[in-house]
Amino acid sequence: MENLLSEDTLNQIQELLTVYGLKVIAALAIFIIGRIIAKAIKSGVTKAMNKGGSDPILVSFTTNMLYAALLAFVIIASLGQLGIQTTSFIAILGAAGLAVGLALQGSLANFAAGVLMIVFRPFKKGDFIEGAGAAGIIEEVHIFNTVMRTGDNKTIIIPNGSLMGGNIVNYSTKPTRRLDLVIGIGYDDDIKKAKLVLEELMQNEARILKDPAPTIGLLELADSSVNFAVRPWINSADYWGVHFDLLESIKLRFDQEGISIPYPQQDIHLHNSVANQ
Repeated sequence: MENLLSEDTLNQIQELLTVYGLKVIAALAIFIIGRIIAKAIKSGVTKAMNKGGSDPILVSFTTNMLYAALLAFVIIASLGQLGIQTTSFIAILGAAGLAVGLALQGSLANFAAGVLMIVFRPFKKGDFIEGAGAAGIIEEVHIFNTVMRTGDNKTIIIPNGSLMGGNIVNYSTKPTRRLDLVIGIGYDDDIKKAKLVLEELMQNEARILKDPAPTIGLLELADSSVNFAVRPWINSADYWGVHFDLLESIKLRFDQEGISIPYPQQDIHLHNSVANQ
């Protein structure tokens, strides 16, 4: 009896191995070969994107997402070969993905904004920009946030959604910039003399470009001053140097020429009143 049971058991094991062993081998083959093909596709796409000069962040993001999608397809195919119903498995993954997506709406918005930044390139590393209420030099652009360094060497980490959701002012895209100054003189001062002094200072400053020529014009007759618009063109790298030096030169030269730079003031008139006796 024991021999019969042993023979029956061995026969059943042999049948199971014959039926399911081939399926297991086929599933393993699908997984191994599929994984090799997925890696080859990832490597090929990486080489093609690098050869095309794509941004390294975009290359890494795209190839990793492609590899993950291909690997998920290979795993589902392997499970299907084993006879496992993958329909419910896919439904569970879809439901889990929906739940995660609802829970991470803000992160997904930052993720989408990061992809748009990488694709459209409104700025690059080293650019000085203003956006999301902050200004600084771009140091790193990640998928979810952007790292900036301020002029006083502080680090600002801005969510990509906030940065892409408003206006971005990039001061580094153009090689030249216009310096806009408003210089006021007193109403009793000589307008023509002040204008000649400003023109001379523009000509003597070597960092101010000759083309386009600086603009010096009477801007407005303000409450306590006559204001000139002084607008020279300079190289972007010289902006703050010219800004500081030019203001200092104007003040010193106006003092030498006796031209006043007025400041807001009020005249108070006092009247003596005699009380009725």
